[in-house]
Amino acid sequence: MADLLGATPNAPRKLRDLLAGHNPVVAPGAYDALSARLIEAAGFPAVYMTGFGTSASYLGRPDVGLMTMAEMVDQARRIALAVDVPVIADADTGYGNPINVIRTVRAYENAGVAAIHIEDQVMPKKCGHMEGKQVIPAEEMVEKVRAAIAARTSPDFTIIARTDARAVEGFGAALDRCRRYRDAGADVIFFEAPQTEEEIAGVAAEFKGTPLMFNWAEGGKTPPVSLARLAELGYVIVIFPVSALLVASRAVQQALQAIRQGGTPQAIMDRMLPFPDFLDFIGLPEIRDLEQRFRTS
Repeated sequence: MADLLGATPNAPRKLRDLLAGHNPVVAPGAYDALSARLIEAAGFPAVYMTGFGTSASYLGRPDVGLMTMAEMVDQARRIALAVDVPVIADADTGYGNPINVIRTVRAYENAGVAAIHIEDQVMPKKCGHMEGKQVIPAEEMVEKVRAAIAARTSPDFTIIARTDARAVEGFGAALDRCRRYRDAGADVIFFEAPQTEEEIAGVAAEFKGTPLMFNWAEGGKTPPVSLARLAELGYVIVIFPVSALLVASRAVQQALQAIRQGGTPQAIMDRMLPFPDFLDFIGLPEIRDLEQRFRTS
């Protein structure tokens, strides 16, 4: 895990090396710095900063375009500083036209993340597995992709182009958009919300040789597929955006119900991480060492 005095790692290069490997990069979703540290501690090679989870944790609201670029970048920076593994971040629509996208790319890159994905929805956007999405013209998204590629200062910073057109224009039209985004220079293609296993395989077949990202959206429109099958198909990034968020929310609900019913948390103490262990996990020993190192008389 990242420490307070550690040098910032070359996250974009680390991610590129992972993408060049033989196995998919599995990146569970982090909704804050603590969840990012838990993901890293569990042994995952990368962290995905979920926009859905960020909106839920930051605002307590659904993912319907309420988060601003500055708020998302601020969250991305905190997450990137908390871990030593690469962070792949949700950048929504790029927050405007191609000129806005240039600023967005620079802001996320300066925040220390390794990659962002930008989608072709109309702003304000919606979660990719909600109803009522709308998409911008494909040629407008092509220009956003071109602007994103031109804006990055490191060639290792990964630009992921996402289409949400499956639910709006159909499978074939969404494939055509992906071709145009790839040809515009996107490093990775993200076909959001395929609706059948046949479509998942169809995307992979159509873009054989092109790096693909898969959203294993828990409870969403895409059917569950094993990681082994996704690897066989050639997907190089697999994200699990809300597993940690949903599990944590259920656990907090149950804890609060126990306190409400029993008056204290005594009945659920055995389900909690012991307080000293938690302090160790979030770095109190490091703080104590630094206090000794930099103590004053």
